[in-house]
Amino acid sequence: MFDSGIRYTLADVAKCNGKNGARTWIVVHDNVYDVTDYMHHHPGGPELLGEYAGKDATSGFDDFGHSSDAKKMLKEYLIGELEDEDKRANRKKKFAISNGVKMEASAGRRHRTLLAMLCGKCTC
Repeated sequence: MFDSGIRYTLADVAKCNGKNGARTWIVVHDNVYDVTDYMHHHPGGPELLGEYAGKDATSGFDDFGHSSDAKKMLKEYLIGELEDEDKRANRKKKFAISNGVKMEASAGRRHRTLLAMLCGKCTC
C-alpha cells in the first residue's frame, strides 16, 4: 500500500526517465507514478508514456480525456507526491504556459500531433 508521506522532487522524477535501465516515473496532478511495468500495456503504446518519462504528464493526461477506469488504474502506480516547493514551481510553470507566456511552439505542436494520430478525431 502507498505511504502518503513519501515525497519526491522534480529532480528525483527527472532521473527516472526510463533511459539506461532507469525506472519510468511521471507526474500527474502533483502525484508521482512509477509506470515502468505498465508501459507495454498502455493502449497508446510505450512511446506515448516515454514522451513524458521523468516529466510532468498532467496536461497530456488531461488533454486526452482518460476514462474513470484509467484514472482508477493510475492509482495502482502511485509511489508518492511532489515536494511542496516543486508543486508550487510546477503550478507557476503551468500557469505561465496556459497564459501563453512561455510555450515552446515545436514541443506543443509535436505533442498535439501525436495525440491527433492516436485518437484520429483531433484536428489540432
